Amino acid sequence: MITDVFPNPTVVNVIFQIRFPNLFYLENRIGDYQLRIMDRFPESRLLQQRNVVVARLSADGKVENLPEEVKPGEVIKVWQFLSKTGVQLNVTSDSLSLSSEKHKTYKNSVDSDERFRDAIEFAVNNFLAIMPFPLITRIGLRYVDNCPLSAATNEAYSEYYNSALPLSRFAVSDALILECLAQVRRKGFFVTFRESYRNESKVPQLMFDFDAYAENVASEKYLNITDKLHDLVVAEYEASVKSPLIDYMRQPRKDKT
Repeated sequence: MITDVFPNPTVVNVIFQIRFPNLFYLENRIGDYQLRIMDRFPESRLLQQRNVVVARLSADGKVENLPEEVKPGEVIKVWQFLSKTGVQLNVTSDSLSLSSEKHKTYKNSVDSDERFRDAIEFAVNNFLAIMPFPLITRIGLRYVDNCPLSAATNEAYSEYYNSALPLSRFAVSDALILECLAQVRRKGFFVTFRESYRNESKVPQLMFDFDAYAENVASEKYLNITDKLHDLVVAEYEASVKSPLIDYMRQPRKDKT
């Protein structure tokens, strides 16, 4: 399993989320939560999101197949907190999410400011301390990678990647869009995998998207389950890339100026 902390990783976004039954008292306790996390997440703001629903209308003008929990026009409050290291924490009445576009490592570094796992543990432990609930209905860990490609050819693609795309039938050199989507069971959990190649402009783009999740998890087991989800993501990533890509990530990052 990959244990390096790469100076030039392909990951561009990492997202963690837990979902739980609506906590109707959350708005009255969010101030207490803010005080507990203020040292690491000093910036805060209140956002309001409005549901926008695109649905099919029947012949009599009624909305068809609209889920009961979706209320068009409903305003959802989002309490957002930002860390000094670029981690964004969003809380709603039924979810807690953390995301980072400056991801360095999940748990391999000795520096806790770089470890995404430490941010998860800090945010969730403090949340459960003042708003305890027994069951997490869904827990997920998602990684999105923008991957390098030296040329729009099958040879360049196959040098770096074990592609799930049917390249023998649809050559990279001819393709505008190639996509693969798979949702599978893995060790009692679920993994959604997306591989997407696009060459609609002058620069070809390749994206890997790994989303591992579990359902109905006891709250006290959330971190152990998250570790297992992370291992699943790493295994899928390792199955998708080859050693030249690992060597590329070990090179110093060439930041644009």
